[in-house]
Amino acid sequence: MEDRVEVFRGDKAQITCLFKSGDGIGGITIQWLYVTRLREKQPIYYQDATTKYIESSFPYKDRINVTDNGARGETVLTINDVQIRDEMEFICLVRSLTEGTGEGRTKLKVFEKPERPTIEGMETGISVNEKTPPKIGVCEVKNGFPKPNITWYRNTTPLHDDGDGVSVKSSSTVESSGLFSVRSELSMKVTKEDKNAKFYCEVSYFVPGATRMTETNRINITVYYPSTAVDVWVDSPKGKIKEGDSIVFHCRGNGNTPSLLTLSHNNGDVLGDGNIVVLENVSRQHSGVYKLIVNCKEPAWIYLDPAVVKPEDTVVVAQGEAVTATCNALSSLQTNTAWFKNGEEVFTGHTVTLKDVTFDNTGTYTCVVTVPEIEGMETSGTLDVRVAGPPKIMEQDTEITAAFDTMVELSCHVRGFPPPSVTWNSPDGEVFKMASQKETEEGVESVLSVKVISDITALCRASNKYGTDSVTFNIKASESLLLVFPVSTLGVCGSGVIIAVVIICILLLAILGSVLYFLYKKGKLCGRSGKQDITKGKSNKENIVVEMKSDNTEEATLLGVNGEKQPASEQVNFLIL
Repeated sequence: MEDRVEVFRGDKAQITCLFKSGDGIGGITIQWLYVTRLREKQPIYYQDATTKYIESSFPYKDRINVTDNGARGETVLTINDVQIRDEMEFICLVRSLTEGTGEGRTKLKVFEKPERPTIEGMETGISVNEKTPPKIGVCEVKNGFPKPNITWYRNTTPLHDDGDGVSVKSSSTVESSGLFSVRSELSMKVTKEDKNAKFYCEVSYFVPGATRMTETNRINITVYYPSTAVDVWVDSPKGKIKEGDSIVFHCRGNGNTPSLLTLSHNNGDVLGDGNIVVLENVSRQHSGVYKLIVNCKEPAWIYLDPAVVKPEDTVVVAQGEAVTATCNALSSLQTNTAWFKNGEEVFTGHTVTLKDVTFDNTGTYTCVVTVPEIEGMETSGTLDVRVAGPPKIMEQDTEITAAFDTMVELSCHVRGFPPPSVTWNSPDGEVFKMASQKETEEGVESVLSVKVISDITALCRASNKYGTDSVTFNIKASESLLLVFPVSTLGVCGSGVIIAVVIICILLLAILGSVLYFLYKKGKLCGRSGKQDITKGKSNKENIVVEMKSDNTEEATLLGVNGEKQPASEQVNFLIL
């Protein structure tokens, strides 16, 4: 037997047992067994010269079958729809009356390719002066078997837990399906050079006969670092400076953290703070050396904690009532807070109050806390507001005209909380069971598809514990459809269609005329005898003449039965029944 058989979950596994015996298939006994996690042998299948059966105690008996070929000395155990719990050791036991007992073992290995891994970086910036390694990001891969492995990379360099500047913490979860989900968190001290670094995760996982790898997206982090060098220059005037001029000094540091730039003259007088300093009406006393000093305005560490929204998660408020929510995030710097709904700013400030709420106030509110002094430093939280009240069906067109034997979709958009239940009924109380229903942010939406075979009346009724609302849809079935084509405005394609229709009509009329004439000659029309003579021909007025003309102006003229031309501006009407 093979040492191991490897298959993907859901596939079919075949475990083959080969044997040799001079007694033939009728003189041997074949048994299949499996080894439990407690190392106990449990029977699966038994076969001798007169009996074949699968053990009723085997938990997966409905998914297995055993075939044998005595001439080739082979028995095959087949397991269909292999699951994670099927990963175990199987034993083939063959007993011969004259040659004794032989045993073989095979381990079944089951594999499941995990989902695509995800990576999430820190939304807030990270200071180079952090005393402990700050969190960089989290990688996660779900539903793999055996357990996948996650390796962090900085650019092309793998990162491992070294107990000093790099910390990697991994955890795994066994799902109810038996599959593994793995989560890995990277913490690392950063330097100024990390502002351009790309971080990502590599996930290695096993498949039958091989190991494969996949990678997450690349992320970068915001690194905050103080200035280590500063520049000062005269922006105005250009060239030589004379008494009475105004001098504009520009100051700049190479860091990206808030700092205080101070400009002094001859190591003494402080001329000003900030990025721009202006000296007006200068004199010779202003000659000398100017020094720029940079001082951090804030502590060596800069932080912005995650936003905390109160009430948490979802708040339910009755119609007409009020609700107050707060959003705060601790920070070492001054913060601003704004509230957004559906991508639009609706409030500012840490506290927001909704008064006399209606269904219009239902939805998800996102509070965003930003640090104005540092671009991109922000955190956010969400609050779901649900307005409790009786159902309210949104206004819509309820009078519908549809062609006979077509499908029509009727939609009921209902506001309300708890989410209303929607039923569709006919006027006599019959329930339409083919309606679909899904929850929306404001309530529910129910759609009913009906086939128009007659006039239909459908009642949409929505209800919850606060009340009921209903609306009636009236569908009028249209048995015919009138199409009107202006002859004077038909293009080439339109003219072609009319010509084809007219030709078909002419052919049908010709066939009909031939049949009528034949019957007339035979005397079988209107009780006439075939012996009667026809002495008079048909008058010209009884002839039907159809003429179609077309020229470069793409106009068509239709002749009547008496040959009169119809005006070109008239319309040709087709009635389709």
